[in-house]
Amino acid sequence: MPDVDVIVVGAGPAGATAALTLARAGRSVVLLERGPFPGSKNMYGGVVYPRVLDALIPRWWEEAPIQRWVTRRSTMVLTDRQALTVDYRTEAWGEAPYNGATAYRPDWDAWLAGRAEAEGARLVCSTTVTGLLRDGPRVVGVRTDRPGGELTAFVVIAADGVNSFLAKEAGLYRDIDPGSYTVGVKETLGLPKEVIDERFGVRGRHGVDIEMIGGTGGVPGGGFLYTNLDTLAVGVVLSVPALAAQDRRPEELIAALKAHPAVAPLVEGGELKEYSAHLIPEGGWDMMPELGCPGMLVTGDAAALCLAAGIWLEGVNFAMGSGLVAGQVIDRAITRGTVAGADLAARYRDALGRTFVLQDHRKLRGAPHLVLSDRVQRRYPRLAADVAERMFRVDNPAPKPGLRRILREEQRRAGVRARDLARDAYRAWRAFG
Repeated sequence: MPDVDVIVVGAGPAGATAALTLARAGRSVVLLERGPFPGSKNMYGGVVYPRVLDALIPRWWEEAPIQRWVTRRSTMVLTDRQALTVDYRTEAWGEAPYNGATAYRPDWDAWLAGRAEAEGARLVCSTTVTGLLRDGPRVVGVRTDRPGGELTAFVVIAADGVNSFLAKEAGLYRDIDPGSYTVGVKETLGLPKEVIDERFGVRGRHGVDIEMIGGTGGVPGGGFLYTNLDTLAVGVVLSVPALAAQDRRPEELIAALKAHPAVAPLVEGGELKEYSAHLIPEGGWDMMPELGCPGMLVTGDAAALCLAAGIWLEGVNFAMGSGLVAGQVIDRAITRGTVAGADLAARYRDALGRTFVLQDHRKLRGAPHLVLSDRVQRRYPRLAADVAERMFRVDNPAPKPGLRRILREEQRRAGVRARDLARDAYRAWRAFG
C-alpha cells in the first residue's frame, strides 16, 4: 500500500482545490509546497473569478481574502497619444454571489490551502519535489529534497505551475513555440483608499479592472490596471520572443505605460511597493500538454490552462476548476478500484471537457494568435482611435464627413487592407461569436 492516497505537488489554486476536494471525500492527501507558505512565490495581484467554488465552499465570499469586488470593467485601446475605452459598470457585481474580485495571491493561496488543511489534507511546506517515482510506466510517488524524502501514492497531481518539471519528466510536454509564452510584469503602487475611490469613481469595496490593448511600446501584448483597497496593480503582459528581440527592459515599458496620458492621472503619486514578473502560458488549446499518464494528472498552469483572449485574461478560475475535476475523478477511481488503470488521464480529460475549463479553451482556440497579431496590436488600435477622433472632432467651417468616408480614409491611413480586415473579422467571429 502507498503512504497516502494522493500527493499534490504545488499549493497554488489548482493544487489546493484538488487537495480540498479529495480530503473532503475522506482521502489521505499530502499537499507539498516548495515555498515557506502557500502563495509565498506568487506575486500575482489581479482579478480572480471564484464562482467555480460555489458548490465546494458555499458562501465563499464571506471568508475569501479579496481586496475589492470588480463592479467596473474597462477595455482600453491605446496608441502613443490616444485612448479609446469601452467602460461598463454594474451594481449587480457588487452583491452576492459576485462576479470577480481583485486579490493578492499570497492571501488567496494561503486561504484555499488552509481550507484543504481544515478538511484533513496534510500541508508540507519548504519541500521541493526533485523527481518522480515509477513502477514501470506508472508514476507511484515523488522524491523530495528532505532526508528520506520518498513518498508514494496511488496518484500524483502535478500542480507545480507553468513549465512543470513533473510534466516534463513524465514526457507529457511536446515542443512548444516560445511565442506561446508571455511574461507578465507588475508594479504595486501604494495610494490611500480615499484617493483610489475618488480617482476611479468607486466606493466601499467596489473596484475597477482595466485591460489594455496597445501601450506596450510595439512589443505584442497588453497592459492592465487593477484597484486593490489601498494599492494599484499596474503592468504589462509581453510576448517573450518579441521582448527578447528589442533592447528595452520590462520596467521601462511599464514606465512608458504609466506616462501615457490616459494612465498617468490614474497612477499619479503612487508609491512603488513591489515589482514582480511571472511567465504565462498564453497559447491555450494549442500548447496544452498531455493531461496525464498512468499514476499522474496535470492541472492549472502546468497544463497551460490560462485563457488569454484579449478581452479576457483568466487563470485562477481555470486552475481551481481543473483541480476540482482532478480530485473528483481520482476519488471516483479509488472508490471503484480503477485508480491503477491506464485510462485515468483519459477520464480526467473527458470530465474536463464537460466543464468550462476545456470548453472555453476549445472555443477560443484561435484567439491568442489573433490578439498577438501585428494588425490587432498596432494597426487596429490606431484605426479605431483615429475613427473616433474624426467622428467627435469639429472641423468647421468644413462640413462633417460621413462615417463611410471616415472609415475609408482612416483605413487607408492605417495601412489596413479591406481583405485583411474582413479576414480578421471572420477570425474574431469564429473565436468570440
